[in-house]
Amino acid sequence: MTSSQLRARYRRIVFFFARVTLGFIFWEIVAHRIGLSGLARRNRSERNRRTAVRFRALAIGMGGLMIKVGQFLSARLDVLPPEITDELAGLQDEVPAEKFSAIRALAETELGLPLSEHYAYFDETPLAAASLGQVHRARLRQTDAAEQGFADVVVKVQRPHIDQVIEVDLAALRRVGGWLQRYKPVRDRANVNALIEEFATTTREEVDYLAEGSNAETFAGNFADDPRVRAPRVIWELTTRRVLTLEDVSAIKLGDYDAITAAGIDRSQVAKVLADTYLQQVFEDGFFHADPHPGNLFVTPLGGVDADPTGDWQLTFVDFGMMGRVPENLRTGLREAVIAIGTQDGARLVQSFKTLDVLLPSADLKLIEMASIQVFDRFGGMSMSELQDIDHAEMMSFGLQFRELMLDLPFQLPENLLLLGRSIAVLSGMCTGLDPEFNLWSSIAPYATKLIADEGTSTFQTIVAEATKIFQVLVGLPARADRVLTLIERGELNVQTPVLDLRVRRLERSVSRIAGGLVFAALLIAGAILYGPDPGFGKLLMAASVLPLGWVMISARQQHPGR
Repeated sequence: MTSSQLRARYRRIVFFFARVTLGFIFWEIVAHRIGLSGLARRNRSERNRRTAVRFRALAIGMGGLMIKVGQFLSARLDVLPPEITDELAGLQDEVPAEKFSAIRALAETELGLPLSEHYAYFDETPLAAASLGQVHRARLRQTDAAEQGFADVVVKVQRPHIDQVIEVDLAALRRVGGWLQRYKPVRDRANVNALIEEFATTTREEVDYLAEGSNAETFAGNFADDPRVRAPRVIWELTTRRVLTLEDVSAIKLGDYDAITAAGIDRSQVAKVLADTYLQQVFEDGFFHADPHPGNLFVTPLGGVDADPTGDWQLTFVDFGMMGRVPENLRTGLREAVIAIGTQDGARLVQSFKTLDVLLPSADLKLIEMASIQVFDRFGGMSMSELQDIDHAEMMSFGLQFRELMLDLPFQLPENLLLLGRSIAVLSGMCTGLDPEFNLWSSIAPYATKLIADEGTSTFQTIVAEATKIFQVLVGLPARADRVLTLIERGELNVQTPVLDLRVRRLERSVSRIAGGLVFAALLIAGAILYGPDPGFGKLLMAASVLPLGWVMISARQQHPGR
């Protein structure tokens, strides 16, 4: 790719976002100063949708990193309004295939010999074409097949010049991020530069096929003792940073329910195994497949050979370019959130949010703690059946009441938590598709318990810790009361109320708004991990914590024009 083509690509991306930025400035700032506030509010939703449509067309037309950007943005429900995330949610990484001559040239350069020297057969028609690379079916030569124990393989080859394209696209995004970071409402809502760098790191990992091969082996090793799970083997002799050769493990796609049933496989068992594997990945391995769409999962009939005790089939994972990790702070934060919700401890819940790094520095922690008490008072004493019976209209009304929250409570999800939430949400949908009666809670509960136990804190220890705090307060209470009574007797007690009154009024206005957002934040973290998608309750936790989050943001903007 020539330097002039790269410069033209850079300009096209920058000009697109410059147009979007100028439109935003006009409608959200200028329009309110020239008497067009009502019009700006009325057309905001449609403007957001049109912007997403234009970006979708740009991404499909340009390929490269732009499709990945769209997919990344579609998951940022904590930052973007739903008109944008909904429009980009269906953006598929499907672009026109690269000419085979270019793919052949790159693969032969990487492998050092003509393809015919490495493969007995190499299909020129790609099995799949994506923005960063494409996949071809091939067959190993007889000697290599005998050594490996299989002949059919798939070969993943990067698109030519993709490294240059990625760096140009990232440079353009950094320029745009610099613009956005100068605007205070955006700066208070999100660290745009950090989001771009997170995205850059994820993308660079995805185009390193040596890392992907290593991910596949790590995943396979984690499930080496589980006959229900399979991953393709890597042929390292035919793998480089830009070419990846894997065992062809194609079988029945997980979304092909009729074919699974026709093969005599119990779909409810498939759902159970799928849930078990992801729970192991998240809570035990700390290393999970972060792109679990049905195209990356197969159900492989075994035909009675080495049959698994639960059925003559295996669950097969492919595409390990996007993997998530559960670092120590995330495990600790999730554990703290679980315990805080179980003990209805507002202070501990705030601490879990800090540990999870979901709050920007400008968040008012005291107000969040007070709001959490209100949330616990509303939902804390309700049983599972009572939660399931909550009317959806009541929940929508509750959300509407607190729609201004997101502008007052800066909130941003770190990439690892976002990938985890997205993966579990997709997992929930797949399990429910396989078995409409499937209840993820019954599978999650043992792992949640194990998570708490692994961190070394039992419920009893938690109660002892909280009792100690209360005891310390009670011990000091007589002395403090005596000091107050002495001041009253002397007539020296002076209560200054102006600042207090101002603070109280502020709390009265803010607590109710922040409580609604706390519902979304708490349900996002605890609900997605613990409760699952069973009817009614799943809607309360998953939908209310993920999908309406962006909608709350845009609703808040409608109440604060020009911010």
